[in-house]
Formats: sequence, structure tokens, C-alpha cells
Amino acid sequence: MANLLGEFLRAHRARLAPQQAGLATSTGRRVTGLRREEVAVLSGVSADYYTRLEQGRERTPSAQVVDSLCRALQLGADARAHLFRLARLSPTVDQPAEVIAPELLQTMTAFGHAAAYVTNPAFRVLIANPAAAQLITPLQGREENVLAALFLDPFAARFYGNWDEVARASVSALRLSTGFSPVHPEVPSLVARLYGESASFRSLWDDRRVAGLSVTRKTIHHPEAGLLELSYQTFDVRSAPGQQLTIATAASGSRSADVLASWVQRS
Repeated sequence: MANLLGEFLRAHRARLAPQQAGLATSTGRRVTGLRREEVAVLSGVSADYYTRLEQGRERTPSAQVVDSLCRALQLGADARAHLFRLARLSPTVDQPAEVIAPELLQTMTAFGHAAAYVTNPAFRVLIANPAAAQLITPLQGREENVLAALFLDPFAARFYGNWDEVARASVSALRLSTGFSPVHPEVPSLVARLYGESASFRSLWDDRRVAGLSVTRKTIHHPEAGLLELSYQTFDVRSAPGQQLTIATAASGSRSADVLASWVQRS
């Protein structure tokens, strides 16, 4: 059985320096991050209990223990929520039907000068407005999933001027999807495929950072429209847990904004 809880704790322990945790260090220290015993002290549990958590021999910590671990490891909001889910301390959610609510369609239509699209937990696009369709189409030549295209299609490195930033944010958000119970069936297969076929994905995935997509800036070299500078904002769809609505906009009066508007008018 996969030890996701223990692997997550170990990765975050390894990246937190003792100085950041308010601990004194010695000159002969060989470990760059925190030792297990130090995390145990900071979180108020025994070293043996914490070791069992990392090794997967203990998988059901209490909410109080998880809360203490979050503080000890200085986790952000998304990483904190992810750790609670890994500890199975969050309620399960029904698998969302891949049906777009009429109200959500109405909202997407209202964004007349923006690219708007909805994805499932594996970041497969379920529906896109005309501007988003024009924006995404170059990445969907060989891969239906835009995240798969990001890592497996060599064109993606030319398409995104800030590919490294986009890739890191995307992998971090995908990890967030793995913590939900039950996990969407497309997520494990996507992770397994990318882990096996992309060294870049493998490196980012093993880093085990986790954060949801919020505001992301992307520089895009579109084969037809040229250089586009866009801001992406992503929202959870409350009526269908796991679905996300992403809105891409450009600064008012910019050439990028004119391109988005032209795509809308072309539809």
C-alpha cells in the first residue's frame, strides 16, 4: 500500500531548515532539513510515534496530531488541507459527474473578453468558451489532456515562455487532486504515465510540494496570434467538487486583450 502520508511528511521535513524552526544547529550537522526527533519535539509527539507515521506503520493520526504536525512543518493552507486529507480526516466527496451546470455555462458566456474553461480533477478540459478553445487548441494536437501535453509534447516548451513556472504550478496542483477521497480515476493513471515518461515531471513530483492554482501568469507564444501575456485565475466549482473554472484575462488595452476579443468575435 502506498505510504502517501509518510512520504509527504518526510519531504516537508527535509526542506525545513532547523533555523527556520527556531532550533540551534551544530557545525558537524549532516542533515540539511529537520531530523525525525526534532519534528517529534516540535509537534509534541514521541519520536517513535512520528517514525511510525513516516514509515507507514501508523496511518490514522488524530486531528490534534495532524494540526501539530502542520504547525511544526510550517505548512501553508493548501499543504495543510492536503495533509488532513492524507490522514483521512476530511469527508469523502461524491465523484462529480462530468456535466456542466447551466449556471456555470451562463457564467462562462458572460466573460466576453476572456478565455474560460472547466477542467476535471485530472485537468482534462470539459468545456471551453470560444476564446479558450482558440488558446488551447495548439496544445491539443496529440494530447487531449493539457497537462500531459505540457510534459510530453516538445512544442509546449516553445508555447510557454515561462514553462518552468507553469510546470511547477501545474504539478503542485495535480498533487492536491491526489488527496481527495475517492481519487478521480483519471488522476492515478495520469500521474503514472507522466512519472514514467517525463524526467521533468518526475523531478517535480518527487519534490512533493502542494498548492492549488490561484493566480498564474503565463507568457504564451501562440502559433497564430503571436506573443500573449495573460493572467490565469482558477476557482473551485462548488456544485461539482473536483471541477475547476479557469479564467484567462489580459491587461485592458493591451495587444493580448485585443487578441482575446477578436477570438470571441470570430465565434
